[in-house]
Amino acid sequence: MQQGDVHHWLTGHADDLWIVAAKAALIYLVAILGLRVAQRRTLSQWTAIDFAASVAIGAIVGRTALASNQSFAMGAVALVAVLLCHSIAMAARFHRPFAKLVDHRVRVIVEDGELRQRQLQICGLTENDVLSKLRQSGVNDLADIRYVLYETKGELTIVRRDQGGPLIESGLRDAAGYPGSRAS
Repeated sequence: MQQGDVHHWLTGHADDLWIVAAKAALIYLVAILGLRVAQRRTLSQWTAIDFAASVAIGAIVGRTALASNQSFAMGAVALVAVLLCHSIAMAARFHRPFAKLVDHRVRVIVEDGELRQRQLQICGLTENDVLSKLRQSGVNDLADIRYVLYETKGELTIVRRDQGGPLIESGLRDAAGYPGSRAS
C-alpha cells in the first residue's frame, strides 16, 4: 500500500467533508419529517427524532465500516453532523411550535365509551388494537371509560368515568382533532 492510499483511506478528500456533513444533516431532517408524517405505531416508544437518529447512525456506521469507497473521516463527520442535529432537535422540542412540527400530538381515541373511528384511522390503530390494550389494562366494558388518550410516544392513557383532573384536562386541550382543543 502506498502512502497516498493510506491518506485517502483515513481522510478521503478534505474538500468533501463539508458536503458529507450537509448531506447527513439534510437526510436526517428529511427522515424526521417523513417519520412525523408516518403513523405512530411504527415508532413504538421512540419519537420520530429518536428513530431518525438511530437509523441514520446505524447506516453511517455500517457504511463507514464496510464500504471500500467510504473514508473514516467522512463517516465520522456524517455521524457528528447527525448527532449534532439530534441534539439541536431535542433542545428545540422545548419550543412549542417546533414540538408541534415534529412530535405526534395527543389524540382522543375513546370518548364516553365510544371509539372515535376517524382518530383510530389517523393513528393507524384498529378497534382490535385498542380493545386488546384495554382488556390488558383490566377494562371490562367500554361504558366504564370516559376517555382513552393516545399519547405522544404511543402509550394509551385510560381515564375511567370517575377520574379526571388538571392533567386530563390539559391533555384534552392539547389533543389534535378534539373539539375545543387548542390543536383543532
